[in-house]
Amino acid sequence: VFFHNALPFVGFGFLDNAIMIAAGTQIELSIGIVLGISTMAGKRYQIQNCLFLFSCSSSLAGYVEALASRLGLSIPDLTPKQADMWQTRLSAHLGKAIGVTVGCILGMFPLLFFGDEEEKLEEKN
Repeated sequence: VFFHNALPFVGFGFLDNAIMIAAGTQIELSIGIVLGISTMAGKRYQIQNCLFLFSCSSSLAGYVEALASRLGLSIPDLTPKQADMWQTRLSAHLGKAIGVTVGCILGMFPLLFFGDEEEKLEEKN
């Protein structure tokens, strides 16, 4: 139950964080510079964009679950009584929480490529 819930959320967390970091940084570096807005205004604008990007990455959740089922992740064969046990619900929630956390950590890989651009931006100011 834990792994059945964790694996799709690893994929979702990875996609969500990678898309938000890559797109959010590019939006901030392009629109923020062109419009000449302050860092605080840029952060507010970036938060609004992250909400939009989160809704976009949420639509990818179905594809992540389909990929997980293609990889052979089968649904646990539980009776209705077993599915309603507190241990099963706890395992499912922990799997989702730990899965999305691991996915978000893995999804931070775009940060490896943005160091130079931010340093150049700071040197210009």
